[in-house]
Amino acid sequence: MANLQISKNAEEVLKRRYLARDAEGNLIETVEGMFRRVAATIAAADKNYDPHADTAALAEDFYQLISSLKFMPNSPTLMNAGRPLGQLSACFVLPVEDSMGEIFETVKNAALIHKSGGGTGFSFSRLRQKGATVKSTGGVASGPVSFMRVFNMATEAVKQGGTRRGANMGILRIDHPDIEEFIHCKTDNADITNFNISVGITEAFMAAVAANENYDLIDPKSGKAVGQLNAKEVFEEIVDAAWLNGEPGIIFLDRLNKDNAVPLQGDIESTNPCGEQPLLPFESCNLGSLNLVQMLKQTEDGYIIDYPLLAQTVKQAVHFLDNVIEANVYPLEKIAEVTRLTRKIGLGVMGFADMLLYLGIPYNSGEAAELAEKLMTFIEEEAQQASHMLAQQRGAFPLFESSIYKDQTPLRNATVTTIAPTGTISIVCGCSSGIEPVFAYVFIRNVMDGTELIEVNPVLLDVLKQRGLYNDQLMKKIAQEGTIANIDEIPEDIRRVFVCAHDISPVDHIKMQAAFQRHTDNAVSKTVNFSSTASCDDVKEVYQLAYQLGCKGVTIYRDGSRDVQVLNIGKVNNGKDNNDNVQQGNGSIVPRPRPAITQGFTERVKTGCGNLYITVNFDESGICEVFTSTGKAGGCPSQSEATARLVSVALRSGISVEEIYDQLKGIRCPSTIRQRGMHCTSCPDAIAKVVAKVAEYIKREHKSSGLIAENQCGLLKDSIDKDHKLKTCPDCGSKLEYEGGCVVCRGCGFSRCG
Repeated sequence: MANLQISKNAEEVLKRRYLARDAEGNLIETVEGMFRRVAATIAAADKNYDPHADTAALAEDFYQLISSLKFMPNSPTLMNAGRPLGQLSACFVLPVEDSMGEIFETVKNAALIHKSGGGTGFSFSRLRQKGATVKSTGGVASGPVSFMRVFNMATEAVKQGGTRRGANMGILRIDHPDIEEFIHCKTDNADITNFNISVGITEAFMAAVAANENYDLIDPKSGKAVGQLNAKEVFEEIVDAAWLNGEPGIIFLDRLNKDNAVPLQGDIESTNPCGEQPLLPFESCNLGSLNLVQMLKQTEDGYIIDYPLLAQTVKQAVHFLDNVIEANVYPLEKIAEVTRLTRKIGLGVMGFADMLLYLGIPYNSGEAAELAEKLMTFIEEEAQQASHMLAQQRGAFPLFESSIYKDQTPLRNATVTTIAPTGTISIVCGCSSGIEPVFAYVFIRNVMDGTELIEVNPVLLDVLKQRGLYNDQLMKKIAQEGTIANIDEIPEDIRRVFVCAHDISPVDHIKMQAAFQRHTDNAVSKTVNFSSTASCDDVKEVYQLAYQLGCKGVTIYRDGSRDVQVLNIGKVNNGKDNNDNVQQGNGSIVPRPRPAITQGFTERVKTGCGNLYITVNFDESGICEVFTSTGKAGGCPSQSEATARLVSVALRSGISVEEIYDQLKGIRCPSTIRQRGMHCTSCPDAIAKVVAKVAEYIKREHKSSGLIAENQCGLLKDSIDKDHKLKTCPDCGSKLEYEGGCVVCRGCGFSRCG
């Protein structure tokens, strides 16, 4: 570790998520060992082309490349290279065909991918609409949205035991007859939770929107028109739904296919879960990102971009990613076959916002957008050149002669560049994520002993110390405000440059995305951040601008728009008590007292240690008490009692049943999993299921009579004020950021998208 420039936080993230452990969960690998494991495994692929290749020397080169933090491959490569699983890809696309057998074959394949650590994208556009006749059975089809729920539940089951959480992208064409149901299928944030969704929009539809005309809905089975909708009204439905909670996003299908390198292989119908990697069915893509902060050189006049270093790093990174295709242990043989036909790689960037800070360029300036385009032009050209050189040594990708490049210099890879979200690997590299602006410059991290740790963006920290402005009181003020824009103690020239996500207009977000997209083979993952006061018209303007500027898709997030707020900087609830069940004082939450009279149920559950009796009681405000007792077979009564007590306190503190259920479900106990016929995986899992069952009973039987308060009816969300929800990481409790079409914890590396 002595010569590795890894922060303490990065080291903790690597220990938690990446380093190898033995069967008992003990660490058996160092950070340096991880980098060497990855470098040696990827370098060994050179032997596939030259039996005499000096792979030891190449392994050292690759080690220097990644340990210096100049370049970092995607998380599955760091986790799995040189280890038994061996699956190195982050993203896959699977076809969903219109038959029951094929649908469930895809469910099985998706489960295998999720188990291996990958995310999956699906187009449900081939499925016949709800109510369509099924000739083989005489019944009617249930439609795409119903099958999305099947995929969602399968993901929920698989992700319980994985290193990375399974994530999905669901896409439906704008001309599918069920498009309106799809647009609104995630209005309830508790529904289809393992999917991001996007509407696949066509050029014809956008023309109809502009002309305020009707457009045809097409039966996917017959290809015939079965109805019409007004395009402008449907577009406004999409905008309204996105304004409400950020979904659906939109992708422009015709643009994806304009850049389809092998159109004879079929149309691109879907992307990976974060929207940046369009793929054909059964394709996968291997991603990696350049750390732009490491591409800077300090001179007497300040920082400049070291373009020779950048060119050298791009060449090494393309070689590395092409080798990943060979070293990969694919979850399905079909995926291995299709991936090798096009050999797509996705080289992207991270640390762009930090680079701008070092260069003294505001993110929301024309100068920044011009630099983005210049920079990405250089990276794209160098990556293409590196792929040409590999093609000379190893041959072009197998489908080159039938590709759109057939009359050009042979390429090793059908695509070379992608701008992907880099949540976890940017933490490892100590830089800003992807091409996103800095979300916030100062965080206050609470530690278990009650102390507060102040975390400051390193670039701002250096500037404030150089100017003699740094002090803890000022840092706490910045953390409270969430921005330095209105802090008078900081000079204007610093405030002008150090803008954060919410200082930047949505239009400037889109302009930056478009600047990168113009010179990126695949697509660009970016979130357009809106303030909580943004209107539907503001969202509409951005969607239309994204179309006009040539983006391939767009994802938006309006602050405070989700029941589960992703990151909240400053006060929670503005100091107000917004729920009768939760009393807040001095920043603490005090549970309401246990009522004198309750009603409830007791259920007997069979566990690996014998019978567990679970009692769940409720009053007019919702579930308020859970307690357990064990049967004669014994077991671990103290553990169950402790779980029940904590559940009781949490429920009386306003925590939702769903949040508790999500934390306890699927916990596994050896005594249970060794026995057949078990319907629960542990005592905590049993408690979760009974509490959820009682919550559903309450919702069904008592909500209409007004007996139970709204905040605990069914599996509803947190009871804190909707405009100031606080969402913390389920793994470590730190605050979360919404960026790059995904959710990431900068504290421990948790990501909703894997």
